[in-house]
Amino acid sequence: MRPFSADVRPYHWLAIYYDLFFGSLVPWMAGAREHILGGLMGKVESVCDLACGTGTLAVDFAQKGIKTYAVDLSPDFCRLARAKARKAGVKVRVMRADMRSFELPEQVDLVTCQFDALNHVPSKTGLAQVAKSVVRALRPGGYFWFDVNTRLAFKETWVHTWWREWPGIVIVMRNGNDSAHDRAWTDVEWFIREDRLWRRHHEHVEEVCWSGAEVRRALRDAGFGHIHTWDVGQFLRNDPFVRPGHRTFYLARKANRSVAGG
Repeated sequence: MRPFSADVRPYHWLAIYYDLFFGSLVPWMAGAREHILGGLMGKVESVCDLACGTGTLAVDFAQKGIKTYAVDLSPDFCRLARAKARKAGVKVRVMRADMRSFELPEQVDLVTCQFDALNHVPSKTGLAQVAKSVVRALRPGGYFWFDVNTRLAFKETWVHTWWREWPGIVIVMRNGNDSAHDRAWTDVEWFIREDRLWRRHHEHVEEVCWSGAEVRRALRDAGFGHIHTWDVGQFLRNDPFVRPGHRTFYLARKANRSVAGG
């Protein structure tokens, strides 16, 4: 069995080719986000995109006139997010920080964390740490929107070897999981063409998951009140890798002390 690392490591090659590899998923994720957050966005004046990746969502928020923060642990992702904001001509404050302990200069109305980024914390206890940090970052009555891979996804999807190819780039992902400990991993082999030669690079990525009850408990313990969920099957159909039950979307509201019940 593949041993797990003691702590999360910032991504390099995944960051560089992230938009190429995952760009096709952006439209359906945007549709899910619009369905869940559409009715709230008119009241959102400030937002933080947690584990922002290359900054696509942060830039989209900034283009709508929303004061935007973006947080990621990977220095490569932070660099790419800053470059994307500059190219779009918008202001996004990008901060390199761990989602388990990040701090913002001010509280915001909304924190987002999409594309199962939360699963990338290195241990089961990381969920509670993230939830507490998000509560600290939110104004009373603010919202936390995120999605996570489920145990069913680990069981049915993180067992295959995937192959993707573009001009000058080949990627092989060899997946595995340990259901007894709610963990999964992928060993990623990158083959990048440099002139007439190909150079190989390796990257190891891990995820952990939680049951719905564990997620709700962590959110409530941190100070969230109302919690709503949606299954990915409502937004993505006929996908060869993501099936109903594989991913859950959450929208949690920080308790508002001025209103009983949050």
